[in-house]
Amino acid sequence: MIIEDLHLLAGQHQLAIKRWELKAGEHWAIFGHSGSGKSLLGAWLAGDLTAERATISQQPARIALVSLEQQQALLELELADDDSEFTEQIDSGHTVLELLEASCSEPSLIEQVSQQCDLRELLTRGFRLLSTGETRRLMLALALVKQPQLLILDEPFAGLDLSHQQQLLSLLEHLSKTCQLMIISSRDDELPVSISHVAVLDEQGLSQQLTIDQWLQHPERQQMEQQAQQQSQAIVQALREFQQVEPVSPLFAITQGSVSYAGETLFEGLDWQIQPGEHWQVRGPNGCGKSTLLNLIFGDHPQCYSNHIEVMGYKRGSGESIWQVKQHIGMVSAGLHLQYRVNCSALEVVLSGLYDSIGIYQQPSELELEQARLWLKLFGLAELEKHNFKSLSYGQQRLLIIARALVKGPRLLLLDEPCQGLDFLQRNTVLKALELVAKHKLSQLVYVTHHLDDALPSIKHFIDFVDGAVKITQHLAFSI
Repeated sequence: MIIEDLHLLAGQHQLAIKRWELKAGEHWAIFGHSGSGKSLLGAWLAGDLTAERATISQQPARIALVSLEQQQALLELELADDDSEFTEQIDSGHTVLELLEASCSEPSLIEQVSQQCDLRELLTRGFRLLSTGETRRLMLALALVKQPQLLILDEPFAGLDLSHQQQLLSLLEHLSKTCQLMIISSRDDELPVSISHVAVLDEQGLSQQLTIDQWLQHPERQQMEQQAQQQSQAIVQALREFQQVEPVSPLFAITQGSVSYAGETLFEGLDWQIQPGEHWQVRGPNGCGKSTLLNLIFGDHPQCYSNHIEVMGYKRGSGESIWQVKQHIGMVSAGLHLQYRVNCSALEVVLSGLYDSIGIYQQPSELELEQARLWLKLFGLAELEKHNFKSLSYGQQRLLIIARALVKGPRLLLLDEPCQGLDFLQRNTVLKALELVAKHKLSQLVYVTHHLDDALPSIKHFIDFVDGAVKITQHLAFSI
């Protein structure tokens, strides 16, 4: 495939490519900062976006894309189709099988991709009941039923547990024998061995075409490491200024906690406390209840009131206001990210962290505006202050969600895959900042990640979910 004179424009983002040839047998990784046009490229090749101008030859007949933006779009369609208002039952969305059948009418092919993506036990489950990792596997299956000749994967490992990351790597190696791969990623440590070339995008467009070995030795990678260190120190210094210091013990406690859906127990018998100074990592496979536990702490799960829970000195259901609890907690999660469907600016997203709202419904003070603008500057987003949240790249949106969580200097930070969608520099900056936050106890962390390279050495406490059982441990080494 040969791309020439490409000019893409979508909202505030654009991409230009003078000439790029992808030869048969080559598999490419695409790197670039958030907003450089990586996702635009994937959407255009998949036919979801029209170019201002472009010449393309030898284009594969069947191209499929898997992206976080597509996942977001499917959720919005499911929400739009929600008929809970007119029935007595909660609408969990179309089932996995119904979604696959809508994309492919061949039962044998559905059976094949269900096995490849480990979806066979989820076929009757509603889309809105899937965990983040389960949803990612469904999105891959929806692409594979198209039998693509070019498969474009935008952050394919985001949200997958370690077991499914390894399964995906094996599957991609298998697919690479019959299908050309293009992987848009911020993680060069998780690429399949079949990746042979790297394309680097920046403000000028396609700036570099390298072999994978040339990329791994590139001095630009070391420069970004140094820049991340400087930015993370500035973030931590700002957090010191807004840190909440009033002691609370315990910050969170749950007694004989349990969560069930439609008669299926997710976990039960959980006795757990977060004491002052402790940082915790929550571990376990996709769908085991990690995100559910964080939502129980935050108060965004309906079963938090059917459990014996104490958070920030308040017993759930004792008459406390949501604000009394949430003013001390910062939250980053894929679910919260997806909830931001309202029209608001980048500045308003950060400001909303001060009020724990989705959007702004009151006039902020000058001090609050100054505080929010500081966090935009710290994350390199000051120029996007007035830009609509929906017009930004997924990585820029995720940085805003992180800034929203930090803006009030919370006592407790709930972090569910916080680096999902971030570029190489952003991810390193956030990870270095979080490690400093934990090390100096500027906030206490409850942290979920499936990526070994995202380990935070200062986290010494672990809660493991395995087959409905819960194990609480303390280790000196990170494992998943």
